[in-house]
Amino acid sequence: MSQTTSEQIVGTWEIDPAHSEVAFVVRHLMSKVRGIFTSFSGTIQTPSDDLTQATVEVTIDVSSVSTNNEQRDGHLKTADVFNAEQFPTITFRSTGITAKGGDAYTITGDLTITGVTKSVDLEAEFFGVDVDAYGVTRLGAEARTQIVRKEFGVNFNIPLDGGRALIGDKVDIELSVEATKS
Repeated sequence: MSQTTSEQIVGTWEIDPAHSEVAFVVRHLMSKVRGIFTSFSGTIQTPSDDLTQATVEVTIDVSSVSTNNEQRDGHLKTADVFNAEQFPTITFRSTGITAKGGDAYTITGDLTITGVTKSVDLEAEFFGVDVDAYGVTRLGAEARTQIVRKEFGVNFNIPLDGGRALIGDKVDIELSVEATKS
């Protein structure tokens, strides 16, 4: 990666869904289920080269959930889980960014799932800005967080023997983002 300059970073960035991923992992029985959302959009505003001044907004289409199992995906869209008919999107809007040193940041923001909004912290790594082989200026970053799904009204579960449950309460969310300058 080349050195990122102030001139390169300042601006409005649109998340490129062809080069980005919104993924999640949740425990299911004795393993984990991984999934993605295939339709999402977002904007990153960088008014200066100080990334703590940036803002991030992301909208995810709930009906685009994919766990590589059509039956499970259909169930995730029902009122048992995401209730895609009543709550068609998941949104995130940053409320602050804190530098942690080097290329590490904490992005604090409001995450809304099933109409419930909670403040979450995403641990992020900024990969810089560079020009790709086609002359397009790109910004790269990754972020991750863990939420408790019940705090967002996602309560569906099936009890198992021994007081266990079919689905874990904690959900890991991972974002890998490339954005292009508008």
